[in-house]
Amino acid sequence: MSLSTIKMTASQFLELGEDPVGIRLELVDGEIEMSPSPEPKHAFVITRLLQVLSNYIDELELGQLFPDVDTIFGEHDVRRPDIIFFSSERLDLVGERAMEGPPDLCVEVISPSSVATDRKRKFKQYAKGGVAHYWIVDPREKTIEGYKLIGKKYEITGSGKDQDIVRLPPFDQLDISLARLWLPPRR
Repeated sequence: MSLSTIKMTASQFLELGEDPVGIRLELVDGEIEMSPSPEPKHAFVITRLLQVLSNYIDELELGQLFPDVDTIFGEHDVRRPDIIFFSSERLDLVGERAMEGPPDLCVEVISPSSVATDRKRKFKQYAKGGVAHYWIVDPREKTIEGYKLIGKKYEITGSGKDQDIVRLPPFDQLDISLARLWLPPRR
């Protein structure tokens, strides 16, 4: 007896529509993966980093920034990076329902449940998919790491911790004050 497994395609996945409330769906190698909604520290970092990057990108007219949107990485892969950036020259990849190619930058903010995915699986997938820059932000450890795709592998371009001020490609003229990214302690 033989079993046949049919993988879902990116176009089939996009036909599903919006995710159910409180759940985030992605397509990985033709199979649907679920993850819970982010915790407050995660959401706070994304909001703050979007503010910092948006001001800089808009002022210099560098391109467009998007949070949490379906991004096609292959026939059987659709991810939703926390933040993505497309340079002005590559805005043709911004589709009606999803991003239709690799962003210039993907940012993933680590949650307790996503450490292995963000640091290993997405790290490899984004490199294979041609994402030029990848940032990993860890709100619990209060760290940021930047990577640049050299050939087919990522090489670290910079990092910071706690209250450091960092500059990371592709925005290597922008000072990012990490102290602004972290959720203040409860009073």
